[in-house]
Amino acid sequence: MATKKPNGWTILAIGSIPMILVLGNSMLIPLLPKMKTELDVSQFKVSLIISVFSIAAAISIPILGYLSDRFSRKAVIIPALILYGSGGLLAGAASAWFSNAYMWVLAGRVMQGIGAAGTAPIAMALTGDLFKGAKQSRVLGLVEASNGFGKVISPILGSLFALLFWYAAFFAFPIFCLISVLLTIFFIKEKKAEKEPPPLGKYVKGLVSVFKNEGRWLFAAYFTGATCLFALFGILFYISDILEKDHGIDGIPKGGILAIPLLVMTTTSYITGSKIGKKMGLMKSLIVLGTLLMTASFASLVFFEKLVPFIAVLVVSSIGTGLVLPCINSFITGSVPTDRRGFVTSLYGSVRFLGVAIGPPIFSTLMEWSRTGMFLTTAGLTLFAGLLCLTLIHVKKKEPTDSKDSLFDKLQFS
Repeated sequence: MATKKPNGWTILAIGSIPMILVLGNSMLIPLLPKMKTELDVSQFKVSLIISVFSIAAAISIPILGYLSDRFSRKAVIIPALILYGSGGLLAGAASAWFSNAYMWVLAGRVMQGIGAAGTAPIAMALTGDLFKGAKQSRVLGLVEASNGFGKVISPILGSLFALLFWYAAFFAFPIFCLISVLLTIFFIKEKKAEKEPPPLGKYVKGLVSVFKNEGRWLFAAYFTGATCLFALFGILFYISDILEKDHGIDGIPKGGILAIPLLVMTTTSYITGSKIGKKMGLMKSLIVLGTLLMTASFASLVFFEKLVPFIAVLVVSSIGTGLVLPCINSFITGSVPTDRRGFVTSLYGSVRFLGVAIGPPIFSTLMEWSRTGMFLTTAGLTLFAGLLCLTLIHVKKKEPTDSKDSLFDKLQFS
């Protein structure tokens, strides 16, 4: 699949897709304490409003990734966005008018999760189809920055919508989805595949071959991506709780504080994506450096309880996350042929969603156990992720200069 000259509108359309995705969780983070009260549920049950979305997405992503390889990226993205918006309508209507609203909200969130499975991961594969070489890395950096920008504005948007009524954010999802659908329809042009997609059996054999040859470094990359999202959404869940409970901060100020680490991460992601090109050695170094920054930050948070120094130290972790994610995106997107890229990038999206899914409930449990234990456990996890990447990703000392070389040609595996 290719298009002659993808322009700025094409990039904007692609960037809108992951931005819609992150609104699904990040916009609700500052509202969770209010939801807990209004729905009359426990801390664990309110965390499931985030988790069921991500679990549904994680289960659905490999299926939709295969379908995007089999048919086209747009044939998956557009219906997925429509389903995503419909789930928001159901959750909003349930909150406003249904009895037993909590179960209906969860059902709407499951619908949104299935729709989310056809958004950002497929957008990554689409970027790999439309752009090559250093430009691919730059656009992937923009996609990750768009993802991050959605995270930055979403707590503020969620807080603003809550000024109307607490469930207003659910009704905002269909509007955002409609905008992304229109951008996708009019500005993303895919060329029909030159040959018929392989039968399912041959496709599966190709995937087995990919994971047989590249499985160890893909595991390291997948695990690290999931760890970054686990830590991010876990700490956001924690901050949302303490801002209201310990500091008496709510509403738009709360959304603004939640946006600070996300803004730093987004800025770092954009700069990283624009600079890494196809420099595989640099990518690996930045991944390891990023995980070390995350480790140092989380380990240091044990000693800080006052809000300003706490956020300042947390920002170091955000820088680390912003270094890691664009590099992993480039590794994964450039590692496999186009006809199997949708599945491999979607599987990566699936494990990222699992990281998001388990973050809030695990942090909820750890918060009740030990604040110190919570931060040290997270620090140990990010350190382990960095060691995996250091050990399992090997880059040739002399990198090929031919622009037709795939990223896989530049990697060696232990």
